[in-house]
Amino acid sequence: MATVSWAALGHATREDVAAFLRDTAPVALVESIRAASDAELVAATHDAAPGSPVVEGVMSRIGEIAVPALLAQAEGRVRWESTERPGEATTLRLHGGAAEVEAAAGAGADVVVHGSDLQLLRLVAGQLDVAVAYLGNQIGITGASSVALALASLFTVDGTPPVTGVPVDVRDIDPVDIARVLHGVPADHLRSVMASDFRPVILEEIFGRMPGFVNGRKAAGVQITVGFRLTGRPDGEVDRYVLRLRDGRATVLAGAAADAVGREDRHATVTCEAADFLRLVTGHLSAVSGVLRGQLKVRGDKAAALRLNAAFDIPTAVA
Repeated sequence: MATVSWAALGHATREDVAAFLRDTAPVALVESIRAASDAELVAATHDAAPGSPVVEGVMSRIGEIAVPALLAQAEGRVRWESTERPGEATTLRLHGGAAEVEAAAGAGADVVVHGSDLQLLRLVAGQLDVAVAYLGNQIGITGASSVALALASLFTVDGTPPVTGVPVDVRDIDPVDIARVLHGVPADHLRSVMASDFRPVILEEIFGRMPGFVNGRKAAGVQITVGFRLTGRPDGEVDRYVLRLRDGRATVLAGAAADAVGREDRHATVTCEAADFLRLVTGHLSAVSGVLRGQLKVRGDKAAALRLNAAFDIPTAVA
């Protein structure tokens, strides 16, 4: 069975697919998924009949495919609900260094992931960027999304050896990918994502990358300090940041360090929902229109805040 390709499985029976998932060695299984095209995987997994073998077959192998050291730290129950076969779900328990499919139907779960067979295969092969897919409303996550993050972190990056290679870093989010997937995403969905456990992951990645997007020519000679207060947290608190631009270089302060920069040392403070800030820094919201519509509330020098925004090259989706 280990020599069977996903292209050949496109013409195989359900039993053949189940046997391939069950019997192929862990490393060979991951490498076969990585080598297959989306069309080949879909052809092999698409089955209108109930009880497709793919989800249970793949999830039963996660204990062998996962990086052992990371699996030892993972705790929680994940229920994968099929977007292709409504009503079908498989629950995986991560506990004590093991990953076990729960035998009981309807077992309680810490997080429910709504995804396709293809997405599950790409996930275990280290080829699915869960944060980007979630932001783009391409995959659904309900409940403790921190457990979904833990699941996504169990596998190795495509291009490195399965099981022993470099683990997926869910915090390594490409801003151009974010800009691309946010096109047309409903505002309510972004608010939901930015009220979940993904919020700190996304904000830390955005602010951590901002110094790399300074346009040296536009920022030359600019001396501006602007604070940001980002709302939309479920606990009613705000995330606080301060961005300083000095002669073409940007520095970021967060939390208590940001609070230590008093109003007298800031040119302005911008308050907005985290979802609107995400749209701003990915080119989906104009700073000027955001201020005019009240989405970006600026206390202090509005012109300074706009000059700061203009000094950055906002990531945009590549055509």
